[in-house]
Amino acid sequence: MLVVEDEILVLMMIEDMLGDLGCESVTSAATIDKAIALVETQAFDAAMLDMNLDGDDSNTVADALAERGVPFIYSTGNSDRDMREGFSNRAVLRKPFSFDELTAKLERLHAP
Repeated sequence: MLVVEDEILVLMMIEDMLGDLGCESVTSAATIDKAIALVETQAFDAAMLDMNLDGDDSNTVADALAERGVPFIYSTGNSDRDMREGFSNRAVLRKPFSFDELTAKLERLHAP
């Protein structure tokens, strides 16, 4: 799973939660450039994508994931953030989120 998050403490929390859920491989990126490079060179079964990375939106990462058919969840600390056209059907986790909220979103992400 790819986790794109620029806040180190949030990233550590997400990694811990994913580990508790049995996720065996978590790859992280804190910048858009690193995330794009990873998406272009590695295969991921899913991703969690912060909507705002150090002041920049993560639309290019969302596009790259969508082009490769990688399902993803948005995460954001902004409750009023509008979803970009074409991605409004994506699951969104509002920060701070709980273990149960993450679990539910991931279950829906992988549902047939």
